[in-house]
Amino acid sequence: MFGGWLFLPAIDNLPAMRGASFKIGTVFLALIASLAIAGSSQAATSVGLGTANSFAVLAGAGVTNTGSSVINGDLGTSPTPAVTGFGGAPGGTVNGSVHRADALAGQAKDDLTTAYNNAAGQGPASTLATELGGQTLTPGVYNSESGTFGITGPLTLNGQGNPDAVFIFKTASTLISASASQVNLINGAQPCNVFWKVGSSATLGTSSAFAGNILALQSISVNSGVSVKGRLLARNGAVTLINDTVTRAACSSGGGGNNGGGGNNGGGGNNGGGGNNGGGGNNGGGGPTVQINGVPRSGGGGGGGGGGGSTCVDHAFRVTFRIHDSVGLRRVKVFLDGKLIKRTTAKRFSVRVGVAGLRRGRNKIRVVAVDKNGRRDVATRTFRHCARAATGHPDFTG
Repeated sequence: MFGGWLFLPAIDNLPAMRGASFKIGTVFLALIASLAIAGSSQAATSVGLGTANSFAVLAGAGVTNTGSSVINGDLGTSPTPAVTGFGGAPGGTVNGSVHRADALAGQAKDDLTTAYNNAAGQGPASTLATELGGQTLTPGVYNSESGTFGITGPLTLNGQGNPDAVFIFKTASTLISASASQVNLINGAQPCNVFWKVGSSATLGTSSAFAGNILALQSISVNSGVSVKGRLLARNGAVTLINDTVTRAACSSGGGGNNGGGGNNGGGGNNGGGGNNGGGGNNGGGGPTVQINGVPRSGGGGGGGGGGGSTCVDHAFRVTFRIHDSVGLRRVKVFLDGKLIKRTTAKRFSVRVGVAGLRRGRNKIRVVAVDKNGRRDVATRTFRHCARAATGHPDFTG
């Protein structure tokens, strides 16, 4: 070996070594192959969240808030049902559904466990020092040398022009961000594709700006004035908030949805925003595709199935479901306000929805389809339940 080159003897000039030439050549080729393998790294792949996808905050042991926190997305906890500090301004506000130890929260917790294990198993990973602040990183899987990650100052994630670029950070114990720290995304990087697998608990510092989905084994504590673009998902512990804003991250990659045109058969798609669950496609593509038809329009456009003013329903109706899938379905579940009302493996079926006993106002139908490869699609529809109109002539008095 000299100057980076490997010199082999001239085999033709060494008759005694002719028989060894094949072995030497084999060794040389094997060396080249081993160097090529050592220099490569496996790209990170997106972590499917299943039914946890709709949640901005999900906990195992309750959610506690102090002050005027805002949650843009669903909030849930299971098996502990406790949710405190959310009742609208001046307290906390949830712009989504709240699930207290119901069937949907339980399913989301199961899917969170699957997602956590997926993130934990990805690699090979590049090993970094504890402190991430001040660095610019490209897509990939990253481990902590010390078992914990900290962020002081800015951390920049460079998507390199690819909106599907995935970043996975794995810690054996904690994730701690300092006050006023930032996670900045550039060149197409999206918070929906950033995953923080945390082996114990995560703490976000006061007035920090955080991006990505935290998948913590234990608890997540968020200090005052924090902005989160992503999700706070705690498997076993609680989530604690103080005057914070958490906005569920939806991917905007893709280019349409089912049958083109920005969603199912064009025109906005399920849940608004150009595709099932927003963002151009079925949760990132590659799995089953769910269509829901027959839900009465409930106004608001997009998310509720289109416009329709203040239309509401006072009678039972039938909803049809169609699932496009190429590998076969493992299971399909339909929920009404978090309660499981249908379980099947059929690709086409219908469900009668009765309104007796439903709360007045907004109600939600959600269907979760899982194919045999474990890929999911989740679709929802909302409708408003109102009282049946009065009959006969009004009785004027006074």
